[in-house]
Amino acid sequence: MNRISLIIVLLFICIFCNAQKYYTRSGLTEFKASQIAFEPVEAINENTTVIFNINSGEVVAHVFIASFEFKNALMQEHFNENYMQSNLYPKGIFNGKINNFSKEKLNTISEFDLSGILTIREKEKNIKTKVKLKEVNNKIIVTSKFIIKPDYFDIEIPYVVREKIANQIQITLNYKLDEKK
Repeated sequence: MNRISLIIVLLFICIFCNAQKYYTRSGLTEFKASQIAFEPVEAINENTTVIFNINSGEVVAHVFIASFEFKNALMQEHFNENYMQSNLYPKGIFNGKINNFSKEKLNTISEFDLSGILTIREKEKNIKTKVKLKEVNNKIIVTSKFIIKPDYFDIEIPYVVREKIANQIQITLNYKLDEKK
């Protein structure tokens, strides 16, 4: 009986270890928080780390807040020091799942539901959006857009700049995931 139990445990371990995962350390995450008629409030981050388990549909993404780059250096400084406090809260983290994922659908651009928890400044927000996936040259291309609000994460916008910063921030994701071997 102990042999059968051992075999079953080893089988589960092998299945878990053989999970097919895709990843990147250079994913592009950008945001736009501009009001019309003012200087653009937008930044890009090309250092997002993403791991996607195609067997389970689970996705984990980490973005270093201080890696967002603005065209205006002063705006970047205010973003990190005053709004995001990136010295205290260095990462944004997403833990979620691509629902009803099927690798067979990747020969064309396919849309899936993505849901999970986005954590910024130790505040959690449930996120539900659509994500588009396609396999090109053994890479999985992931694109998505969704909206967040600063108050989801207790980010206070000072009164003097409140008219310049949108209360809805558009997040755009563009990742090329390689198979993890």
